[in-house]
Amino acid sequence: MNWRSTTQRWGVIAKAFHWLVALGIFALAGIGLYMVDMPLGMAQLRLFLLHKALGVTVLALVVLRLLWRLIDRHPRYPADMPRWQVGAAHASHALLYLLLLLIPISGWVYNSASGFPLPWFGLLQLPALAPVSKPLARVALDVHETAFWVLAALLLLHVAAALDHHFRHRDTVLLRMLPWRTRARTTDTPGDTP
Repeated sequence: MNWRSTTQRWGVIAKAFHWLVALGIFALAGIGLYMVDMPLGMAQLRLFLLHKALGVTVLALVVLRLLWRLIDRHPRYPADMPRWQVGAAHASHALLYLLLLLIPISGWVYNSASGFPLPWFGLLQLPALAPVSKPLARVALDVHETAFWVLAALLLLHVAAALDHHFRHRDTVLLRMLPWRTRARTTDTPGDTP
């Protein structure tokens, strides 16, 4: 078990960040889509508080993941992967990280501009990022919602690309990020790094 990544596979820490953020995103999406259609009341308020606390947690995980990427190695792409696919992978990963920062920050700005408190699981009160402002709250909410749908589309593309590598190209791109140990396929040879 390697804590750090190698040129062949992702390490335990990188995998943990990847899958914790993925679980957080799916939880946030489910809660967010469900809570907006609920009638006003305590149940909806509890879900809003949970959504906010999880959102801040995912934001912290993404920041830590980006810092870890600065010092951790990256597995190489398969040598036979076309350059345009390598470029597309770089661009889509950059956009994923941008959206994973933009969505929680815009939510935090919306919360602040709306004048709501931001408790983190009842343990810590987080500061406002913006003054109370209805116009700013509206813009921040629009950004939050639009960025979510762009992220959802990009995640579908991300999953489709991983499955394409696994089933059509039969390389290790998917296997090396799975949280459990897998036997490496021998068809991969080192190529460009991500």
